[in-house]
Amino acid sequence: MIRRGEIFYANLSPVIGSEQGGIRPVLIIQNNKGNLFSPTLIVAPITRNVNKKMQPTQVKVDIPHDDRMTPSLVLLEQIRTLDKERILHKICQLPNEDMIKVDQALKISIGIR
Repeated sequence: MIRRGEIFYANLSPVIGSEQGGIRPVLIIQNNKGNLFSPTLIVAPITRNVNKKMQPTQVKVDIPHDDRMTPSLVLLEQIRTLDKERILHKICQLPNEDMIKVDQALKISIGIR
């Protein structure tokens, strides 16, 4: 079963404008009940472009890439719903301390205090 806090590769194309596209890592942010019963998943795309100024809706994490840990940003300002058919394979599970930061950034992104 796909679980909240797991990172998978997903096919995000086609896209429009500044949306993250192509095959890239995504973080599952939907609750586990929804992950089990829904044909869709709520995800946040992840980028390895960590050289730009971070926004409060972004969380820096390290994820495996090419046999080493790579600094990456979870982009919670770009959350989207994907059909499960877009999910390719699992990369890893984020540690709880990273998920706490994700939850804080998600609240900022959707305006929950």
